[in-house]
Amino acid sequence: MLRHEIRPGRAVAGLVMLALAGGYAADAAGAWDAPWTFFAPVFFGGLWLAATATWVSYRLRRRREARRASKENSAEPASSSGSQAMR
Repeated sequence: MLRHEIRPGRAVAGLVMLALAGGYAADAAGAWDAPWTFFAPVFFGGLWLAATATWVSYRLRRRREARRASKENSAEPASSSGSQAMR
């Protein structure tokens, strides 16, 4: 059993932000001369990738939970034996 669920969107966003921070640090140190217009598409593209990864993860998780719920509910109902008592 996992301790927590995996969040791929947050991982993607974190990696993009680390890459942006590294790019800004390299630019500030003089090791790389990048125009500021380079960072805007990387930022928004990274946000788009993170949102897409989150959406795909959400859809897969819901699908898996729905399949698990349908397996668990395959038994007969509690009242089918004629008794109104709950199990």
